Amino acid sequence: FWSSRVVKLKPVSCWPSLNSMQIRSFQCTDRAAVIDLWGRCELLRPWNDPALDILRKQSVGADLFLVGLIEREVVACVMGGYDGHRGWMNYLAVSPELRQHGLGRLIVEELERRLKAVGCPKLNLQVREGNKKVAQFYTSLGYRDDEVISFGKRLIHDLPDES
Repeated sequence: FWSSRVVKLKPVSCWPSLNSMQIRSFQCTDRAAVIDLWGRCELLRPWNDPALDILRKQSVGADLFLVGLIEREVVACVMGGYDGHRGWMNYLAVSPELRQHGLGRLIVEELERRLKAVGCPKLNLQVREGNKKVAQFYTSLGYRDDEVISFGKRLIHDLPDES
């Protein structure tokens, strides 16, 4: 449904020949690289199995799970969703050595574009308490604190010691 998109980048000092990033939907061959990126970005939590999170996403709205590639290497990703009422953004990650060069903004804008194309009126996300750098990043993109309390309830316990 969605084609791959190439976006122009600001100059990146650690990759001088770099001038673009390809953004496309996640493919099965990206699995290990995405999980590695999540780990390097400290997004993994003991109560979430990243491989299982990917399998679940592949079964629902897989076209909104995006990866950004530079020279065929996964350097960014975001997992989006839409339930017909609101969109959600999860697992936004950019290679730590490539931050501050616009890659996060570009992949978020592509997710927003895709969500808008299917009629999504609003995109929600959650930031862990105290993560000021990430909150500032989203504020710079036009997001605001909705002043809500986020609740959650585990319906399926993936790990044996979860209660």
